[in-house]
Amino acid sequence: MDEKIAYLQMIQSVITRMARNSFLIKGWSITVVAALGALAAAGKSELFVYLACFPAAMFWALDAYFLRQERLFRKLWDRARAPEAEIDFSMDTRPFNDEVDSIGQVAWSLTLRMSHGTITGMIVVVILVVLAEHHLW
Repeated sequence: MDEKIAYLQMIQSVITRMARNSFLIKGWSITVVAALGALAAAGKSELFVYLACFPAAMFWALDAYFLRQERLFRKLWDRARAPEAEIDFSMDTRPFNDEVDSIGQVAWSLTLRMSHGTITGMIVVVILVVLAEHHLW
């Protein structure tokens, strides 16, 4: 039984780390996009507004990756907690690949659309304002 508890704790620590990474990614996304927006607003260059699209997309994809990994490790945890489960201390999540959505599907999950979609939407609004100011739209 002690082995099973140790194994479950190992898996839980990975799940916790993935959740923490996801939280940090959201914070970094907001910080980087806000910094680029501030540079554009300060008159440094309007290019910074367009440049903000790249880190926003990269942070969204990275967050989707970590959320998918977290889901895979939850499946591993569920298997390990079963009474008949063999404790081999394997951290291989490949057997669950077909049971968990792809990174692209996870990226469009409600939680990621709400957080990263809001950030991306704000960038689009700022781009439209810049275009309108220059009568390009």
